[in-house]
Amino acid sequence: MRLVIIESPYAGDVATNEAYARACVRDSLSRGEAPIASHLLYTLPGILNDLDPEERAWGINAGLAWGRVAQATVVYVDRGISNGMRYGIDRAVAEGRPVEQRKLGGVWS
Repeated sequence: MRLVIIESPYAGDVATNEAYARACVRDSLSRGEAPIASHLLYTLPGILNDLDPEERAWGINAGLAWGRVAQATVVYVDRGISNGMRYGIDRAVAEGRPVEQRKLGGVWS
């Protein structure tokens, strides 16, 4: 399985963005990939508070540390590209990791 980092929006309309991120993870799994969507994992209750800038930075940096083993960064763009996603994209480019854009379409377009 190809290891990939998922980039999708989180902040703003959190409930909708979480549902979208789950759909992105499902799409990635259906393609035979092993995705990490750290913004879903680290924001679960009792882990990190995304509204606290220091804790948000912990989560972003922890997620991006997976770049050492990831084979690609996959950016799902149906809901646009957020500042956090841009940071992840820029980091992937700087580290020489391929960046792929995808759309789910359907209800997300």
